Amino acid sequence: RPLESVGCYVPGGRHALPSTLLMTVIPAQIAGVGRIVVVSPRPVPETLAAAALLGVNEFYAAGGAQAIAALAYGTRSIAKVSKIVGPGNAYVTAAKKLVAFDCSIDMLAGPTEVVVVSEAGNSAFIAADLVAQAEHDPDALAIFITSNEKYARQVMAETTRQSAGNTTACQALKGNGYVIVSASPDDSMRIANLLAPEHITIPNQDYLGKVESAGSVFVGDYSPQAAGDYASGPNHVLPTGGSAHFRGGLSVNDFVKLITVQELSADGLNTIAREITTLAQAEGLAAHAQSIAVRLGA
Repeated sequence: RPLESVGCYVPGGRHALPSTLLMTVIPAQIAGVGRIVVVSPRPVPETLAAAALLGVNEFYAAGGAQAIAALAYGTRSIAKVSKIVGPGNAYVTAAKKLVAFDCSIDMLAGPTEVVVVSEAGNSAFIAADLVAQAEHDPDALAIFITSNEKYARQVMAETTRQSAGNTTACQALKGNGYVIVSASPDDSMRIANLLAPEHITIPNQDYLGKVESAGSVFVGDYSPQAAGDYASGPNHVLPTGGSAHFRGGLSVNDFVKLITVQELSADGLNTIAREITTLAQAEGLAAHAQSIAVRLGA
């Protein structure tokens, strides 16, 4: 069954992200969620237009940890929701983690992360992907892993060149940009899997089977993360902070709840009565066993 209500957090601080409204609201609509609430700080016309096109009729100009609290607990003007979805900065992510005791959340989707693994190729492509993710947030994480030290230096130089003039990207790369020279290509993948990044870029299909933990995988020269952010198909709301070790990206499944239904006939119950009774007795739950016996006349 679809969830009764959901709150979609759409970032709008440093950069307005109307694409996130599409990525959160559309799967909720497909799932059949009855009430969809959007919150976004300082919404720009593009975000409002996207909401209007999708028929969103509950939109609040609110952001940060306080917007998460409003969705989780309700206010005089905002009724609480069953679940909160969507990415945000470190404060939004921390707030989601805190309210998760009282309101369901999708995942920890904080400042963006990218890991690129490569041994050779076009250093401009690699640098472009690192800078593209770094420009999201000063807390963004951008990592290049290779066993080729000469190639590593080429990518570093190209990244410096491409990020020049992009203040946010420069901040992120200075604080959270890393180049790791590994012992071997296999070692590069082991490191990448330990990180469990939001995005990972690999050179070809040969590497794909070695990816164990990542939010989304981008294969080859012509699969930039920007394609995944906007138009290649999968959702761009992805796990960060290592949470890709245990879950994937946002999907329609996040907006439904599974309700199991059991209807047994007398013959059906009789077929499994011995197993039920044996387990009930082993656990010392005599009334469980009796609930079977009273029905079957045992």
